[in-house]
Amino acid sequence: MSAPSLLAVFAHPDDESLSAGGALARHAADGARTAVVTATWANGTHRAEELAEALRILGAGKPRLLGYADARVPRSAPGCVRFCEAPLDEAVGRVVTHIRDFRPDIMVTHDAYGGLPGHPDHVHTHRVTMLAAQAAGLAQLYPDAGAPWQPCALYLATHPHSAVPALRDVIGTRKTVYSVPDEQVTATVDVGPWIEQKIAAVLAHRSEVERGALPGLIAALPPDARERLFATEWYIRHTPMTVAAPQTALTV
Repeated sequence: MSAPSLLAVFAHPDDESLSAGGALARHAADGARTAVVTATWANGTHRAEELAEALRILGAGKPRLLGYADARVPRSAPGCVRFCEAPLDEAVGRVVTHIRDFRPDIMVTHDAYGGLPGHPDHVHTHRVTMLAAQAAGLAQLYPDAGAPWQPCALYLATHPHSAVPALRDVIGTRKTVYSVPDEQVTATVDVGPWIEQKIAAVLAHRSEVERGALPGLIAALPPDARERLFATEWYIRHTPMTVAAPQTALTV
């Protein structure tokens, strides 16, 4: 049986590679359909071009951009509203459209804290995606967005408390990070065999490497440190309340 189809929804270009690049590459290698929806940055911007290259490396198709502006970078979508300031109903509807178009078995997004950095766009992406995963299966909601489709599960990309000390060597000790108790993690995914693809996708976000963001810090690490720190991905499984289909799980 092939791996379940996987639709990821993340806030910015590079979040998909950092948070779920291994899972995306693993599912694609197993013959599953995979795709990524990105909330911010618009077509024609340099980061949208970098995202396209990262998704090519991961086997995740072409970018699906919601077209909103990054909360901290207005030029990311000139003339468009910041994602966090967009009408909630509108943003949810855009994600519902992608869910009904792609019809994924499972989905992946940020956890409720917005992952390690807790960026407001990450937190809002979590909120919007949770609502969209529920709404997509209800025919009375967003009737113009396509035929109803309900994913079987939504996986929240996260980090357990136990993983943070090692990551501190990379991200530094002065930045606030958000993690969860280890017992809240319900899926631990070994992506070691796909680590080269994951890292290559991270590094495809060249502007983030050049400005010294997390992809840049990863670029400076030796290969053994990259594997030690980034060959495991952690998720919290959430099952939409409207699901009546057989259980389908992330490949672990």
